Amino acid sequence: MTSVVSSAKRTIRIGSRKSQLALVQTYWVREQLQNSFPDINFEVHTMSTQGDKILDVALAKIGDKGLFTKELEVGMLNEEIDFAVHSLKDLPTNLPEGLALAAITERENPADALVVHEKFKDKQIDTLPAGAVVGTSSLRRLAQLRHKFPHLTFKDVRGNLNTRLAKLDAGEYDALILAAAGLQRLGMGDRIHQVIPKEVSLHAVGQGALGIECRADDAELISLLKAIEHPETRDRCLAERSFLRSLEGGCQVPIGVNTEINGNELTLTGVVASVDGQNIVKDTISGAASDAEAIGKQLAERLREQGAQEILEVIFAEIQRGS
Repeated sequence: MTSVVSSAKRTIRIGSRKSQLALVQTYWVREQLQNSFPDINFEVHTMSTQGDKILDVALAKIGDKGLFTKELEVGMLNEEIDFAVHSLKDLPTNLPEGLALAAITERENPADALVVHEKFKDKQIDTLPAGAVVGTSSLRRLAQLRHKFPHLTFKDVRGNLNTRLAKLDAGEYDALILAAAGLQRLGMGDRIHQVIPKEVSLHAVGQGALGIECRADDAELISLLKAIEHPETRDRCLAERSFLRSLEGGCQVPIGVNTEINGNELTLTGVVASVDGQNIVKDTISGAASDAEAIGKQLAERLREQGAQEILEVIFAEIQRGS
C-alpha cells in the first residue's frame, strides 16, 4: 500500500493594525489575494501602533512620521510578518532600509467628506453658521478650511471613526471632516453629508488607496502582490508621494493634492498652506503618466519657488516647539 503525503499549503502572514477600518482593508486585500492564489494560505496578524495608543494628543504634536506604520515595519524586518497593509496616506514617503512599497490598490474616492450633526442637516460646508464647531485631526484640512471659512471654529478630534461620530452625535461638534473612503469602506457612506469639492480642500497624499509594504529582497512576494495593483492609482499616488517627499513634508503637514489621468496625461495639483490659512501657494502641472515621480518633483520645485519652503519651515518650527 502506497502512502501519499500531501504537502502543506504555503502560508503568508499579513500585518494589520487592530482598528476596524484597518481590518476591513486588510481582509479585503486578503480576499483578493486568496482568490488569485488559492493554493496559498494568507494569515492576518494584528498589531497596535503608536498612533493607535496615543489618543489625547493632536497628531501633528506627536512628531513621528511613522505613527501608524512603525510597529508593522519592525515586524516585517524581524520576519514576524511578510507584508503589511496600510492606508497609503499613513505610509511615510521614505521607507526604512530593507522595505519597499510593493503594490498600490485601486483607489476609493480620495476626497474629504463633511458629516454634520442633525441640527445642521440643511447646511453645506459653505453655509454653516459663524462659530459652528468643526472637528478635524488634520492640519491639511484645518489650513485649507480656515483659508476658505475663517468664521468657523475648528477643534481637534481623535479616536476611531465610531468614537468620532459618537462625539458628533452627542453634540460635542457641529460637524466633522473625514475621509470619504473610510466611511465608504465601513459601510457608513450614508453619513456623508457632502463631498468636499477639490476647489475647497485638496485631499491627502495617497488618500483612498491602500499601500502594501514588504521586504525589498522578497522578489517572489513582490511579484505576487503586483496581481492586485491598480496601474492608474499607482501612477497618481507615485506622483503625489514624490511631491510630498520633495517638499520634505510628513503625513501631518498641511500639504494637499489632487491627481487626474486622461489617456496618458497625468495632471497634478498641489497646495501648501500655513496652519492659520493666511498663506497659501497652489499650482498645477501636467505630463506623461509614465513620468509620475518626475511630475511630483517638478511641482514641488515650482511651489518652493512660490514660497512653500518658507511656509513649511515655520510649521516645522512650531511643531518642534510643541505649539
